[in-house]
Amino acid sequence: MDIIATLADELKIRKGQAEAAVKLIDEGNTIPFISRYRKEATGSLNDEVLRNLYERLNYLRNLEERKEQVLSSIEEQGKLTSELKGQILAAETLVSVEDLYRPYRPKRRTRATIAKEKGLQPLAELIWLQQVDKPLEQEAEPYLNEEKEVHTVEEALAGAKDILAESISDEAVYRKYIRETTMRLGRILSAAKEPDKESVYEMYYEFEEGIAKLAGHRILALNRGEAEKVLTVKVEAPVDQLLQYLEKKVILRDNPHTTPLLREVVEDSYKRLIAPAIEREIRNELTERAEEGAMKVFGKNLEQLLMQPPIANRVVLGWDPAFRTGCKLAVVDATGKVLDTTVIYPTAPQNKVAESKAVLKRLIQKYDISLISVGNGTASRESEMVIVELLKEIPRPIQYVIVNEAGASVYSASKLATEEFPNFDVGQRSAASIARRLQDPLAELVKIDPKSIGVGQYQHDMNQKKLSETLGGVVEDCVNKVGVDLNTASASLLEYISGISKVIARNIVAYREENGRFLTRAQLLKVAKLGPKAYEQCAGFMRILDGKNPLDATSVHPESYEATKKLLARLGYAPEDIRGGKLAGIAGKILDYKKLAAELGIGEITLRDIAKELEKPARDPRDEMPRPILRTDVLEMKDLTPGMILKGTVRNVIDFGAFVDIGVHQDGLVHISQICEKYIKHPLEAVSVGDVVEVKVMSVDLKKKRIQLTMRL
Repeated sequence: MDIIATLADELKIRKGQAEAAVKLIDEGNTIPFISRYRKEATGSLNDEVLRNLYERLNYLRNLEERKEQVLSSIEEQGKLTSELKGQILAAETLVSVEDLYRPYRPKRRTRATIAKEKGLQPLAELIWLQQVDKPLEQEAEPYLNEEKEVHTVEEALAGAKDILAESISDEAVYRKYIRETTMRLGRILSAAKEPDKESVYEMYYEFEEGIAKLAGHRILALNRGEAEKVLTVKVEAPVDQLLQYLEKKVILRDNPHTTPLLREVVEDSYKRLIAPAIEREIRNELTERAEEGAMKVFGKNLEQLLMQPPIANRVVLGWDPAFRTGCKLAVVDATGKVLDTTVIYPTAPQNKVAESKAVLKRLIQKYDISLISVGNGTASRESEMVIVELLKEIPRPIQYVIVNEAGASVYSASKLATEEFPNFDVGQRSAASIARRLQDPLAELVKIDPKSIGVGQYQHDMNQKKLSETLGGVVEDCVNKVGVDLNTASASLLEYISGISKVIARNIVAYREENGRFLTRAQLLKVAKLGPKAYEQCAGFMRILDGKNPLDATSVHPESYEATKKLLARLGYAPEDIRGGKLAGIAGKILDYKKLAAELGIGEITLRDIAKELEKPARDPRDEMPRPILRTDVLEMKDLTPGMILKGTVRNVIDFGAFVDIGVHQDGLVHISQICEKYIKHPLEAVSVGDVVEVKVMSVDLKKKRIQLTMRL
């Protein structure tokens, strides 16, 4: 297989782009580095395409490796024909390779192998030829053998049938047809084990849908219902059509002696050997496909959440709400440093509202707090009521935000949080995390296992290794898009930077603690275990503000420093002008990019990137994202009436719609059909996590706590 050509064809890119990307990956370059600093080589392939290419490259290489193993195994058995070799080499999927290998794979003892041991193979072959002219009972008599335990003609014929059934089941062409036909025309059926018992799976108690039309979220729901022993799920295949196909392939002559027996063999082969295996394969394939779709959605949601704009230069009060144990508070300054922590008890059962307000007023006055960040967990609603009352009593303008606290408890109990806040308890750490999530969502959320951030669907049911790889890739891309301040970044943020391992990240922090601030990027080479290759990969994503070299504060890679200095000199600027933001409009002063790039010895794309960066040094791509809604008043579910139009923030996007926070405790659902006027296949085509949207209330069910919204205003 020409892997490069296959990749180019699948990803709809040029062969040269695929070749360059594979070469760079094989040389040990990371996806963020290739995407940002090797645009010339790859023709500007973005990180999403590069990750897909990397995944497919691994699959195709594994496929080629498996083909070699299979060919070698069949050759050792002396059964490799040129035709079979050609079929294996032409196979495009691992399933196809396994189908072709099936007849030659070493088997455990089956009914067919036992029959072969009894010497019944020649009888099976005789029947297969369909040329006998006397009853099969007579043909079977010579095969009776007391020693081999073949006592009757019925036993001899039963053994021959077992051999033929296995032979039919091993035929790759038949399996391919049966698999494809079942996928196209088959149906998935589910039923309740206890129909009278209430559960979240009630819509699947009597469920039936064509396999070809089954949506990913339904597949995952059925799987979970089955795993929890609430549902029974099965595949219903077009059996009559499949048996007709097999009979047509197997029964080549209308022989009164062999035809009835071969019909029995075909049915046995299909029902006993083929159908259960195909059902397993189809269920696995559907699950894989559904998981892949769910992971993509999860990844997209996670990216939007991580890329939410930071709220800078504000002293924030983090509020971790609770009932019995009280609400934990943490005051965090503009740099993320925790200034104070305490616990108040404004909620049930204590209800010490007046006392709590007095504590809050004192903290607000002392630390000049202008923003309160409230976790959206238990007692969030009750806490919000207290905050709104408090804001009416304070003359200064203060706002609050409800933040998604998913994963805060996971983080606060982690080893990392213990190292970061050794003197704090779990609640205080959680409150600090809730405050920092608002100040810099990316820097705070990288400390939490992405699976715990709660913007996915069925994440605990998926292939955990693949999910971790997918989400890890998303976090890596986000961190590298934004870049990090080398002198303030935590080890957990640094380890996502291109080329930096967990060990090197810790070494960078240790070097900083021993030697003080980094003054140049080149100093990184003094960090233990950070060699030239790691430096090449990471340097462009590390920022040093107020360092010796103004270029160290930009995303210009050190390999392009010489060219950048020449460019500045040619346009009448000095590197120092970068600091003062004096280079606005520099891109427009370059009249011929192609010619100038050649003179500077760099690529044209690199030159355009450098010019863009010099205009807005270390610009934050998150600034272009919608900002969170800051509130000063509260809404309750009972305040909502159909027709009411509100502004809200998209909290989660799933296959069938989007959940929007409109300021009441319960997020409202905008069904996919209500997202926009035109038809869309998936909600992500129109909305993303973090989007600020306008919605209209369609219905409110107070008993079930359900709010139906529409964006079709």
